[in-house]
Amino acid sequence: MTDLPEDVAPSARLERDSGRMPRWVPRAIALFWLAQLVTLVLRSSFSRLSNFFVLLLVALFLSLAMEPAANNLAARGWKRGTATITILLGVILALGAFVGAIGTLVGGQIADLLQNTDQYVTRIVTFINDLFGANLDPREVNEQLQDPEGGFQQFIASQSDDALRLSVAALGGLLQAFSAFLFAYYLVADGPRLRRAICSRLRPENQTRVLSVWELAISKTGSYLYSRALLAGLSALFHWIAFTAIGVPAPAALALWVGIISQFIPVVGTYIAGVLPLVIARVNPGTSLVRALAVLLFLVVYHPLENYLFAPRITARTLEIHPAIAFGAALGGAAMMGAIGAVLALPAAAMIQAVASEWGGRHEVVESPLTEIVEPAEVKRRLRLRKLEARLRHRKAEGK
Repeated sequence: MTDLPEDVAPSARLERDSGRMPRWVPRAIALFWLAQLVTLVLRSSFSRLSNFFVLLLVALFLSLAMEPAANNLAARGWKRGTATITILLGVILALGAFVGAIGTLVGGQIADLLQNTDQYVTRIVTFINDLFGANLDPREVNEQLQDPEGGFQQFIASQSDDALRLSVAALGGLLQAFSAFLFAYYLVADGPRLRRAICSRLRPENQTRVLSVWELAISKTGSYLYSRALLAGLSALFHWIAFTAIGVPAPAALALWVGIISQFIPVVGTYIAGVLPLVIARVNPGTSLVRALAVLLFLVVYHPLENYLFAPRITARTLEIHPAIAFGAALGGAAMMGAIGAVLALPAAAMIQAVASEWGGRHEVVESPLTEIVEPAEVKRRLRLRKLEARLRHRKAEGK
C-alpha cells in the first residue's frame, strides 16, 4: 500500500487504510437525489400552475394599461377603487361589444347559410369553375351535401355531441377572464400600497431605480395601448362608413373586426383583417364581384393613408415599436403561450424597449450613408438638384 503524506489527518489515513468510503460521498449522493426530487416537484408544479401564471401576466399588462387613467382620476379626487372599477367596466363593455358584434355576425352568417345553402353552394361552385376552369355541377354538389348518408351530414351529426364540451370550455374561459380582471383590479386599486411594500425591502437608491422603471413601464405600456386603441377606433369608423356605402352586410361588426385585428396583430394584421370583409362581400347572396373589388380597393387605399397621416400624429408622443421587433415578439409570444402570448407580446415589447431605451449612455452617431435618415421629399429634392447640375455641366461642356 502507498504511504500517505505525514500532513494527512489521522481519520483520513484510517479510512484509507481500512478501505471505507469517504464521508463526503453519501452526502453528495443524497444531495444529488434531493436536487432531482426538487426539480421534479418544480416541473410538476409549474405545469399545473401554467394557466395561473398566464392569468397573472394578463392581469399585469392590463393593470399597466389602466394605471395612467386610474392615476389621473385619483388626482381629480376620485377614490382609487372607484376609479379602477369604472375603467375596468369600460374595458369589459368594450370587449363585450366587440365579441357581441362578431358573435352576431357569425351567428347571422350561420343562420343565413343554413337557410340558403343551395345559393351559397351554387355561387361557390360557379366561382371555382370560373377561376380554375373546372366543370363541377352545382346540383350534384348540393345533392351530395344533403345526402343523410354522406360524409358532410355525418360530420355535422358528430359535431352535435361536442356542444356540452364547448359550453364547458366557454364557461371556463369566462371564469379565467373574470379572474384576470379581478387580479388587475387589485393591482391597480392597491398599487401604491403594493409599491410601498416592495420598496420597504429595498435600499433607498434601489427604491429609486425600481420606481423609475415601474413608472416608465406604466407610461409607455399604457400610452402604447391607448394609441393602438385610438387607431383601431379611427379604422373602425372609416371602414364602417365605407362598408355601409358599398353595401356590405353587417358593416359595423366587420368594421370593428378590421379596426381591432389590424392594430393589435403586427405586420400581417391588416391582411388577416381584410379577408373576412372580402369573403362576406363576395359570397353572400345579394353581393357581387363589384362590391368585393370596392372593398379591396378601400382596404388598399386606407392602409397607407393611416400609416402616413394618422399613425405619425397619434404615436408622436408614445412609443412606436419597429415592425420587425413587433412581428418577432408576436411570433415568440405565440410559440410560448399561443394566441394570448401573441397579443401580450406587443405591450411586453413596448415595455422592454422603453426600459432599455432609458438605460446606458448615449453617444454621437458617426455620419454615414448607413445611418442617414432621409425623408422621401428630401430624396426627391436631391435628385432634382443632381439632374440640374448634370444639365449645367452638359451645357458648359457644349459651350466649350
